[in-house]
Amino acid sequence: MISEDAKVFINKANVEMDAAIEHLIEELAKVRAGKASPAMLNGIMVDYYGSPTPLTQVATVSVPDARSLSIKPWEKSLLQEIEKAIFGANLGLTPQNDGENVRINIPPVTQERRKELAKQIKSEGENAKISLRNIRKSGNDSIKQLGKDGMSEDLVKDAESEIQRVTNTHSEKIDKIVKLKEEEVLTL
Repeated sequence: MISEDAKVFINKANVEMDAAIEHLIEELAKVRAGKASPAMLNGIMVDYYGSPTPLTQVATVSVPDARSLSIKPWEKSLLQEIEKAIFGANLGLTPQNDGENVRINIPPVTQERRKELAKQIKSEGENAKISLRNIRKSGNDSIKQLGKDGMSEDLVKDAESEIQRVTNTHSEKIDKIVKLKEEEVLTL
């Protein structure tokens, strides 16, 4: 049995762990697996009249085919700023400005690059697991404080084992997500 006070910390840990997994999914969407995807450009900030603005708020990103992206700015004056932002993001992509749109051809991924991407994916997965461990530690610290404030030792142990169960569940989800993304990248 778990006390109502402990349930608050367990639910908080669960929500934070869900957020860590969502962040992992967002980061992995940016990993280029040889197919064009607008998500590859997430996080690119364009200088829009002196303030950094997400690319998606100043242009429309489309995928005309599996190997290219097309970026149509809402204002033509942004073409060069968009080009500069893409170069500055160091994604290994070369934007081409045709006066109306910025086009990006996605080069095929070499086997060596695929292995580098797999390492990057594992690293992102490990970062997510570190987040889980930090969330678990924070939850356990809060529950231990409840123990110091008078909650019985048995209830503290039950709550700690519930946080560990939640952590294990989320860790398994991370492993599955990382494995699927690795398979996607390593498949020719």
